[in-house]
Amino acid sequence: MITLYGIKNCDTVKKARKWLENNGVEYRFHDFREDGMDSVPLESWLKSFGWENVLNRRSTSWRALTDEQKESMDNATALTLAAETPTLIKRPVTESGDETRFGFKEKEFSELLEKGTN
Repeated sequence: MITLYGIKNCDTVKKARKWLENNGVEYRFHDFREDGMDSVPLESWLKSFGWENVLNRRSTSWRALTDEQKESMDNATALTLAAETPTLIKRPVTESGDETRFGFKEKEFSELLEKGTN
């Protein structure tokens, strides 16, 4: 089962959800805002991929950080900030088995779907 993490009003999340639905893929959606951050494996993502790949440095939330916060960013700081402001996380996050992907690209979703059905 695929778990898709994000925020329901995010355009990229909407595209990913539409793609999954159009391709008949069952998934569970976890909305950072509505469902909370308690069960989100944020610490694991940061440990495996590093804050540079987990946080969206083009987001409005990133731009709202102070220069000091940005310059001193590390996994521990990212964990605290993303738990408080989940819009810092690159969206959507897709988990399927032991695969985790950040963002949405149709080709990657197709590859993920192929792996999940083999």
